Amino acid sequence: MLQFPKDFLWGVSTSAYQIEGAWNEDGRGESVWDRFAHRPHNVADNHNGDVACDHYHRMPDDVALLKTLGMPAYHFSISWTRVLPAGCGAVNPAGLDFYDRLVDELLAAGITPMAVLHHWDFPQALQELGGWVNRASVDWFTDFARVMFNRLGDRVPLWATFNEPWVIAFLGYGSGIFAPGVCDYSQAYQTLHHLLLAHAKTVQLFRQDNHAGEIGIVLNPDHFIPATNRAEDIAACQRAYDENVGMFLRPLVFGEYPAQFMDWLGVHRPTIFPGDLAQIKGSFDYLGVNYYRTSTVTHDVGGGLLKAKIHSVSEPGWGRTEMDWGIHPAGLTHVLLDWKENYGNPKMMVTENGAAFPDAPDDTGAVNDPARINFLRAHIEATHAAIRQGANVRGYFAWSFMDNFEWASGYRPRFGLVYVDYPTQKRTPKASAHWFGRVAQQNGL
Repeated sequence: MLQFPKDFLWGVSTSAYQIEGAWNEDGRGESVWDRFAHRPHNVADNHNGDVACDHYHRMPDDVALLKTLGMPAYHFSISWTRVLPAGCGAVNPAGLDFYDRLVDELLAAGITPMAVLHHWDFPQALQELGGWVNRASVDWFTDFARVMFNRLGDRVPLWATFNEPWVIAFLGYGSGIFAPGVCDYSQAYQTLHHLLLAHAKTVQLFRQDNHAGEIGIVLNPDHFIPATNRAEDIAACQRAYDENVGMFLRPLVFGEYPAQFMDWLGVHRPTIFPGDLAQIKGSFDYLGVNYYRTSTVTHDVGGGLLKAKIHSVSEPGWGRTEMDWGIHPAGLTHVLLDWKENYGNPKMMVTENGAAFPDAPDDTGAVNDPARINFLRAHIEATHAAIRQGANVRGYFAWSFMDNFEWASGYRPRFGLVYVDYPTQKRTPKASAHWFGRVAQQNGL
């Protein structure tokens, strides 16, 4: 049996917009994802998160299901506009009360709450003031964080500021395929810097106010491999790595952006004020790792700003997921060891890892998903391999607790350990849910 270290934390993850629904109920304000998904042609089949998994109304039952399945921890995000409908100013008591009840339900069930302040659903009212490109966004976010710390800080032991800031910057402001749908790489890199600064100021606030617990940030590293040993492919691979990993970890760990990559950016370089990088350096207690893909990188003059073609690949025999992503468990070991060897071996947690497969109930109503069990087993083994080699990994969270709104892909891809029948909202734990619960309970494979 592969045994994990004592106090290793197992859990499942979700995010507010993907599961809560109730998009305009009880005083919740509009987010950029509400606006984006309500605009035609942005989301597959014109789906949106208006109802999603109706978790807002079904939260107590969902927490009870987490307990039944034996999940020790639950990683969730907070809807900024449910708490502050205009993004700043007046607090919405009903929204704050919802998260208060969620945390109390989790604690009563013996489940450790892990709260993420922001998982992409930025307030639309603040987007109209410039969004993350406006440096005032740093203060907007910090003020929101203060509200949440003051209400939940006595009971939530683990916090993260942002989930996957790379996605906000480069899919939201660079390619525009995610909300807010801006296509401007100068705005993307400025957003990246403001996200890191907002993170750092929020961590500073958390520490100044002496909240118990730990706070970090969740990143989404790929493992990148040059397609050949040609110099141009190696250089393109380094650029892909720098945009996805180096532009976040170097400032967080060393207080600097990758110099060669900043030169490459030229006119797209962000405006950085004196003292910004000093604040960002060391602003975390742990780092979250959301791992999904390993990619080969080829130099390509038609490959956008990076001049790179990036293609996700599978290890032999693994096939591809319903998202057409490769499956490469060893890449997770590589990522964790890269962070160990090149960034000071910070405290790390795998905060998302999972895959979409075409799940469906059988004639008896059961949902057997052996492909997901195999996927999770291989990635848990990959995590263990990194720990054996000295990586400071303290937890593993599967994505996702339940099937949900998969952003621009709508409701077709199913990542959940629990099957959701969207017309009836019936929850059916898949075989993988029971299997993963046993892994968590025995702290090993």
